Amino acid sequence: MKKLLPIILAVFGLAGGVGAGVALRPAPEVDPEAHVEPKEKEPVEFVKLNNQFVVPVVEDGRVASLVVLSVSLEVTQGSREIVYQLEPKLRDAFLKQMFDHANIGGFSGTFTAASHMDSLRKALGEVAKTVLGDQVHDVLIIDIVRQDT
Repeated sequence: MKKLLPIILAVFGLAGGVGAGVALRPAPEVDPEAHVEPKEKEPVEFVKLNNQFVVPVVEDGRVASLVVLSVSLEVTQGSREIVYQLEPKLRDAFLKQMFDHANIGGFSGTFTAASHMDSLRKALGEVAKTVLGDQVHDVLIIDIVRQDT
C-alpha cells in the first residue's frame, strides 16, 4: 500500500496539471495581416414592373385557367432607369418563360408549391440576367393568383 500511494498521487498530480494547463491556456494569436474584413454587401434597390403578367393555362386545347403574376426585381442600386428602359424586352422574355412554365404544367395543381415557385424564379432570374446583365440579383414574385375558367 505504501508503494501504491506515491503512484496514485503522481497520477492525480499529472491529471490536475493537464486540466489546469487546458483551462488556463492563452487564446490563439490573431495575425492582423491575415485578418480580412467581411465583404460589404453591394447596395440594392427593388424595381416593381409596371403591369401584371397574365398567363393562360391551356388544357385539352382550351384555356382552363389564367394565372396573374406581379414581379419585382432586386437590382444593383442605380439600375432602376435601365430596368424601365429595357422593360418591354424584359416583359417579352418573362412572358415567353412563363408560357413555357405553363406548358410543362408549372401552373397546374399545387402551382404554389416551393419546387414550382423555385423553378419559375430561377428561370426568370436567368432570363433577367440575359436582358439586364449582372445588375440583377433576384426576381421576386410579389403576387400570384390562378383563376380557373
